[in-house]
Amino acid sequence: MKIFLAEDEAIIALSLQMDLEDMGAEVVGPFLSLEACMKSIDKVKFDAAILDIDLNGREVFPIAKKMAAQNIPFVFHTGRRHAETVSKKFPKAKVFTKPSSPKRMYMALQEMTG
Repeated sequence: MKIFLAEDEAIIALSLQMDLEDMGAEVVGPFLSLEACMKSIDKVKFDAAILDIDLNGREVFPIAKKMAAQNIPFVFHTGRRHAETVSKKFPKAKVFTKPSSPKRMYMALQEMTG
């Protein structure tokens, strides 16, 4: 599975990337800003995504909306506790609060991609 990774904290991004690759995934990114995500989303091929909600003070929701419109599964990985609000906007997406198990996120994406 190819996973689009949007995470602005470099250490977390690298750790997630290594863990996902150890599980057999191919990681696209990581993308550290909303701008980098916007520039790349139409240029790269991927099956699913892990999206940090806050990318350097900007919400990732424009990317999530685009993915939802294209039926691309994604999960949110966030340091904030706003799962209820996010679940209302994106009912198909699961929300994982940092720190969260990369394995749990990967398994959720596998389930979502069928």
